Amino acid sequence: MSAVVRLRVAGLALAGLTYALDQWLKHYVRHDLSLPEVGTIPVFPGLFNLHWTQNYGVSLGMFSGDSLEVKFGLIGLTGVIALAVFVWLLREREWPEIVGLGLVLGGAAGNIRDRLGYGYVVDYLDVYLGEFHPFVFNLADAAITVGIAIVLARSFLSREKRAEHDAVNHTATES
Repeated sequence: MSAVVRLRVAGLALAGLTYALDQWLKHYVRHDLSLPEVGTIPVFPGLFNLHWTQNYGVSLGMFSGDSLEVKFGLIGLTGVIALAVFVWLLREREWPEIVGLGLVLGGAAGNIRDRLGYGYVVDYLDVYLGEFHPFVFNLADAAITVGIAIVLARSFLSREKRAEHDAVNHTATES
């Protein structure tokens, strides 16, 4: 097996691990901690709680899917994006991008599973400051965010390196 194929398999394994951990945590807060009944469990008062939220929308609860058509539309759109990320991961050759894409794919799969099974995404991580509670999220959301940040950072860094490389080559050819 070539090094690139091993990297891609590792990226798919990371996606599977992210999905499994996300689903396990959601099961844990739902059943073992009974978070739907409890509502909120303070962990670090003033900074972090476990807080039960049913997210019917997309990122950060925006564009709430009230109707059946919108719910299936969100599932379909997320599924198409996850499929595109999967194909991208299978074509990628660099390990940082594969790691980022694996995180995005695993997180997307976890949230798709929630929408299909419950009709909403289970959110439970409430990071806040005092009375300012910007949003509640889950491990899948965090994985997607970190994965996108990795891919974007690599994209910007590779552009800078490419521009630097082109400038050096241009100067060398003029000499």
